[in-house]
Order: sequence, then C-alpha cells, then structure tokens
Amino acid sequence: MAKIRPSKGHPYARILGVGGYRPTRVVPNEVILETIDSSDEWIRSRSGIETRHWANDGETVAAMSVEASGKAIADAGITAQQIGAVVVSTVSHFKQTPAVATEIADKLGTDKAAAFDISAGCAGFGYGLTLAKGLVVEGSAEYVLVIGVERLSDLTDLEDRATAFLFGDGAGAVVVGPSSEPAIGPTVWGSEGDKSETIKQTVPWTDYRDGTVEKFPAITQEGQAVFRWAVFEMAKVAKEALDAAGITADELDVFIPHQANERIIDSMVKTLKLPESVTVARDVRTTGNTSAASIPLAMERLLATGEAKSGDTALVIGFGAGLVYAATVVTLP
Repeated sequence: MAKIRPSKGHPYARILGVGGYRPTRVVPNEVILETIDSSDEWIRSRSGIETRHWANDGETVAAMSVEASGKAIADAGITAQQIGAVVVSTVSHFKQTPAVATEIADKLGTDKAAAFDISAGCAGFGYGLTLAKGLVVEGSAEYVLVIGVERLSDLTDLEDRATAFLFGDGAGAVVVGPSSEPAIGPTVWGSEGDKSETIKQTVPWTDYRDGTVEKFPAITQEGQAVFRWAVFEMAKVAKEALDAAGITADELDVFIPHQANERIIDSMVKTLKLPESVTVARDVRTTGNTSAASIPLAMERLLATGEAKSGDTALVIGFGAGLVYAATVVTLP
C-alpha cells in the first residue's frame, strides 16, 4: 500500500502585512437623517458612529480589494507572484459566480493563485485568517492573502431607522505567511443558527426577481437581541480565545473587536476587565460597520496612527449574521 508523502508546511504562521482602503466619499449622519426620523445625537449615543464611507460606481468590491491588497503585499515585503492563495470574505458581491477572489488574484498579478470567496458575515475575517493559517502550516501555500471587503451601502435600507445609519463600505487585507514562533493563536469559533433571524437579508433575491416584492433586498436586524448576544456571549468567546492562546488580559496590548457598535465595544472591555493600558480599536466612529472589512481596517488604522505597534499582542473577535463568531490572539505585523 502506497504511503502519502507528508506535507512540507511550516510550524507556525503570522500576519506579515496589512492594508486598507476606504472609499473617497465620507457620509456624515446629517445625510442619513434625510430619510429617517432621528437625530445626530441619538445615532452617536446609540452607536458611536459619526461618519461612514460609501463607495462610488468605480469603487467596486474587486477594485477596493485590489487597493487594500496591494498595500498589504507591499507591507509584507513580498510580491504578488508569491501569493499562493487568495481568500475573500464578503456578503456584498452580487455575482453568484465566479468568485470575486479570482478577479482580484488576476488583477494583482498573482501566478495563478488559488482563489475563493467565503460568506461568514462580520466574522468573515476571522474565518479567513483561520483558513490562511491552516494553508501555510499545512504547506498548501507559502503566503495567503486574506481580504475582508463590503459595499454594504448597496444592502442598506435608508428608510429603516434601526439600520440606516450603521453600515459603511471598505476593504481590509492581510498577508499571512510562515513564522518561526506562534503568532496566530487557536481560533475559538462557532455558530448559533437558532438565532439566524436576528440579522438577515429582508427577502431572497428570487422574491425581487419574480416581482413578489418591489423593494430591493437589504440587511435588517433585531437591534436589542443582537446587542444582548454580542455583549454577554461574545465576551465569553473572547475570554476563551485568550485562554486558548495562554494570554491573560493584563498581557494584552491591543483589542480589535468587530466595529459594529461602540456601546458593544465598551461593554466587552468592561466585562473582560481590560486594563487601561490596552489600546482599543474604535474605528467604528468614522468608518461605520463594514462587516468582514472592519477588523483589518481597524488594525491598519491603529498601526498607521501609531496607537499600536509591530509586535504587539492583539485580541481580535468578529461576530454577526448567522449568528457566527470567531476570535483569536495575534501578533501584529
């Protein structure tokens, strides 16, 4: 009986570079208030959001991804030809097939890299990072490009008072490659499908196609239910990720949660008892909720502003529609 040769992988993997792209159009709360009965004070107090970015016609999911990825590749100090796989997490690419990852891989100039999309909502970056780590350690790719990208403005109902102010557009990317020491911890992830109705698309695409409904599908959510779940359950998941990595809250340098709502972030910081020395990402204030793109965008901004530095130990956690979640501890590039 023939024996399969063992994979020539690497003992560990790490994030080597990060890049981000925010659309040029900045949308303040005043624009949102043109279509909903609310106030700037209410939006800020409930979410922390002051502005968000919305894409123009040329800022497609692929175009934003290419911009963010180019920066991540340069930051990692490699070339596009060295990328062995491209993993794209998005819920707002409206072509069922082919995967937008294949277009991105081609436009970046990779050497026929493996390329595929995943759909894991706001936990998508964590899912992609976990897959990338596995590919590098197993030996299927030397370097993996992980992209979180959304054009949620296309899926926003501007008349829905509960969600109209939440969503923004953008792309964040990281390059994952070999490491001589552990730099991406075990992932604590999962799903709670019994709560899938709390964040969802209003109607299937087929209902719109067949004329059953006239309004284009949008994202909707049960705000209070999502808030309670995120605050109470996700703090537990974050603690599990710290434990799995062998890290205590006092040893943490940076906390980068999904940028959904600043009140959720504040509550998680309090529940986790993070010391004041821990830098907390609050990119939601000027970027809004960009789903799969929110964690890499927040990571990129913290490093660019100097609020975080290379080598810092960071806890990242994403959570959202499904309901799904993923948390891990990483060393920042």
